Amino acid sequence: MRSHGKLHPLLLQFLFLLLLLLLPMLGSSLDPPFSCDITNPLSSSFAFCQQSLPIDQRVENLIAHMSLVEKVSQLGDVSPAIPRLGVPAYKWWSESLHGVSNGGHGIHLDRGSIRAATSFPQVILTAASFDSLLWYRIGQAIAIEARGIYNKGQAEGLTLWSPNINIFRDPRWGRGQETAGEDPMINSKYAVAYVRGLQGDEFQGLNSTELKTSACCKHFTAYDLDNWKNNTRYVFDAKVTAQDMEDTYQPPFRSCIRDGRASGLMCSYNRVNGVPTCADYDLLSKTARGQWGFNGYITSDCDAVSIIHDAQGYAKAPEDAVADVLKAGMDVNCGGYVQKYAGSALRQGKITEGDVDRALRNLFSIRMRLGLFDGNPKYRQYGNIGSSQVCTKEHQNLALQAAQDGIVLLKNTANVLPLSRSNVASLAVIGPNANDAEKLLGNYAGPPCISVTPLQALQSFVGKTRYLPGCDSAACNESQIAEAVELARSVDQVIMFMGLDLDQEREELDRVDLVLPGMQRKLITSVARAAKKPIILVLLSGGPVDVSFAKHDPKIGGILWGGYPGEAGGIAIAQVIFGEHNPGGRLPVTWYPQEFTRVPMTDMRMRADLATGYPGRTYRFYRGRTVFRFGYGLSYSRYSHEFISLPGRTLDLNSTTGLQAIDKSGTLSYEIEEMGSEVCERIKFPIAVKVKNHGPMDGRHPVLLFLRWPNTLDGRPVKQLIGFKSVHLKAGEAASVEFEVSPCEHLSRVTEDGRKVIDKGSHFLMLGRKELEIMMA
Repeated sequence: MRSHGKLHPLLLQFLFLLLLLLLPMLGSSLDPPFSCDITNPLSSSFAFCQQSLPIDQRVENLIAHMSLVEKVSQLGDVSPAIPRLGVPAYKWWSESLHGVSNGGHGIHLDRGSIRAATSFPQVILTAASFDSLLWYRIGQAIAIEARGIYNKGQAEGLTLWSPNINIFRDPRWGRGQETAGEDPMINSKYAVAYVRGLQGDEFQGLNSTELKTSACCKHFTAYDLDNWKNNTRYVFDAKVTAQDMEDTYQPPFRSCIRDGRASGLMCSYNRVNGVPTCADYDLLSKTARGQWGFNGYITSDCDAVSIIHDAQGYAKAPEDAVADVLKAGMDVNCGGYVQKYAGSALRQGKITEGDVDRALRNLFSIRMRLGLFDGNPKYRQYGNIGSSQVCTKEHQNLALQAAQDGIVLLKNTANVLPLSRSNVASLAVIGPNANDAEKLLGNYAGPPCISVTPLQALQSFVGKTRYLPGCDSAACNESQIAEAVELARSVDQVIMFMGLDLDQEREELDRVDLVLPGMQRKLITSVARAAKKPIILVLLSGGPVDVSFAKHDPKIGGILWGGYPGEAGGIAIAQVIFGEHNPGGRLPVTWYPQEFTRVPMTDMRMRADLATGYPGRTYRFYRGRTVFRFGYGLSYSRYSHEFISLPGRTLDLNSTTGLQAIDKSGTLSYEIEEMGSEVCERIKFPIAVKVKNHGPMDGRHPVLLFLRWPNTLDGRPVKQLIGFKSVHLKAGEAASVEFEVSPCEHLSRVTEDGRKVIDKGSHFLMLGRKELEIMMA
């Protein structure tokens, strides 16, 4: 029977389902992921769409068109569309720590035609290369892949919340793997190189106003504890001295902003000296924006605004927390807390519309610098980057190089390494980390382009290869010691893959021990005793491990540290073991003994206090014994170093600058703040170093230049890295490597009250065991 004027219920249901299916397609055609589309007749009427105008004027015009409700809606990392203005939705949170990742809300490798991206080594291993150009090239590759994924329609944002440049202060920190190590200078150089690569700037030189992607330096600041013995990052109050803040915790962020020109900054969960970092006006506005000239947006870590009220009790009400962060200088909240409570904060007079506008200026400036208000991006500078530029052979080769150059040879008794294929008729591969490609990746990894385990890579070198896990997991609560011993006795050579995994160390999980977990040590020593030849031990871990037993065991001939080496890590390790690559990595973090765990992780002091037995932290201040020292790493070649170009041994700052040294606690020093940058530039001098590879293999060798003071009084470091260069030398080849030494930057120290000074008297440049004395008169 025909219905008059009404649709049949089944037909209605069908149409409703059809509409649901069509909505995504309708949304993509009616609501493009960019603004100011030429097909939109309103675009020409908006000044914010006029590319000839300066960005600040365009932003002001856009904000002037927005209602208060629309403004507040933009203060969360998931920012909704404003259809009447043609402004699309935007998702601020995307991750690219060591490759484009699914982490966050903005990138979707779980749908669409692109299902993988190049997975580079975890940052701690990349840092071991001591190669700034390599770090820059990785940033470049990641930016290209992020743009390719965005242009393919599988991303809703180009703001990448990387790099993590916190200091790896304590070896137990679960996120230390994400950093460039314990040294402020390395973290600073890493930040600059990686950020420049991500944002599309030159490696050295000019910065572009256009952004290929936007980098975000995190976590600002003194953040290096996640969850240790029920002390969590959400409520931890980091007690930091002015001296430690100035010479340890802040330098990477200062460099990231001043030299890297990062366009994003993330404030951390923790408090510093009682104040939540996201609510600290002195930190965000006076220091980052005022002193360092930061020009970008500041985001909270995820839900960091809510914990200011809910967990820390610093704010008495949600509206107070919102007011605290907006007035401090934060711009966008990762989460919906500010969006939820900003309206009531406005009604209660705790914030003003001007506070909201201030944040929006920074947010929309970034989106405009990314070209997202310039019409269809396919017609713009980066619009031709497509899916074919994701997982390219070039990028995969770069991932392999990064793993090769980062791997550190820790022990090589009687040159047991490299192995020769002709001398290994049968091989046993033992260990829980040997045959799981996912264990190569580390924190914040995206799906990799390739998946090759160490076992699979080694099988290509030795056909007769047998495998045994040896443990149920890296925790090694259950082991196969008897089976492993029997296997070790039956083959020519044994390689063991032990260490840690993300069940031992990761975000939200710090370690309580530095030794190998569970029954790993017993398994290793049992296999070593049974094997015909000294075994090779490969350690996968982000943080350091106390393997003193293996270091001194003659039945363990070689030890390699592979970090979390990324998608090509298994191949790189096999190539190093069999001599197709000469290892040259150097440790970017001190390897402490288990006894260090007596030190509370909550103690933020860097400097030793011998009166109380506090040993200090990192190679700069630690006074205890080490398993392996910072900067340690062997090679299949022997390298020599020699100072060849020397400045005048005495630098008279008085005659150069016209300043008089001040007397502080019996020490004559020049305050750097009084010199001015022009003077600092004028007194720089070059140091040339001859480096020679004495063979027998070609290799890449990091050259590390340190500074030593005559004493460690008044908190002076034991020594301080002031320069590094990575140089490739053929066997027998020599080369000259030049460093530029700036007394202001490199020969200075920080006083207890946070001032930077240059002491009169002796300063010693160190190159291996060689020293050069420089006198400051």
